[in-house]
Amino acid sequence: MIDLIGDIHGHADQLEELLHKLGYEKRNGTYTHPERKVLFVGDYIDRGPKIKETLEIVKSMVESKNAIALMGNHEYNAICFHLLKEDGGHLREHSIKNVNQHWKTIEAFRNNQEEYNDYIDWFKTLPLYYETENFRAVHACWDNKNIEFLRQTLINDRLTDELIYKSVKKGTRLNDTIEETLKGKEIKMPQNQFFYDKDGSKRSEIRIKWWENPAIMTYKSISVEPIEHLTEQQIELSELKSLDFYNENEKTVFFGHYWLKGEPKPYKKNVCCLDYSVAKEGKLVAYRLNEEAKLDSKNLFYV
Repeated sequence: MIDLIGDIHGHADQLEELLHKLGYEKRNGTYTHPERKVLFVGDYIDRGPKIKETLEIVKSMVESKNAIALMGNHEYNAICFHLLKEDGGHLREHSIKNVNQHWKTIEAFRNNQEEYNDYIDWFKTLPLYYETENFRAVHACWDNKNIEFLRQTLINDRLTDELIYKSVKKGTRLNDTIEETLKGKEIKMPQNQFFYDKDGSKRSEIRIKWWENPAIMTYKSISVEPIEHLTEQQIELSELKSLDFYNENEKTVFFGHYWLKGEPKPYKKNVCCLDYSVAKEGKLVAYRLNEEAKLDSKNLFYV
């Protein structure tokens, strides 16, 4: 009896509206439902106008056991943006691009450093994935080999400070695994092609549909983001770190991260993205999961 909710990015008003739509009521300072609980798939901060309010809602629901909250890449980035390196600087560089990404969150905690520190500590307690007998949830990508590595490496499915410091070292198995789990799999575009993403950044790599068999996909068809000028040529499989993909015999998997547009619907009978760009005038989406063996668009709710 789980309701899974996609990326919120500081849009507390839409979150409350969606919770009311799902039948949750605020009691004793937290939202609750007589029969159900929420699973948030990450990205609570940055971009939106009510970041503190969003965190208050999510954290209070987790602490009252009315919700489970996963770590998103924005929470991981915030931790690294905050932590100091031993030789100076921060684990996540304070570049113009990175400062701009976190600016709304920094502004939300103006003159409240102690409170922000507390939330950074709370981010560290968030698990990177969740699995039951019937379904799985992760922020960006469920790769079985990556998840198995995390099971063996993390402490209670969570990052310790020691692991966080290790995770930023490029080229390590931990760094690659965290990158793919929280940010998705990518492949270089062919023939020096590039595009500009939602933030105006120039990119030469595309996020790929990790639930599709890459051996039968083109660059255009495997790209999560529709890019008109992208070539229809077959993928250079040698460019991929792995040819594994999430097949239709696996458990149902839910995730966010990908800034989809349009009418929410599952990708496949067992694959559902819940991020429909609420921070870009899109929708905040939830899937009401019961015991169905096949995902049904009628169980998607949004505001």
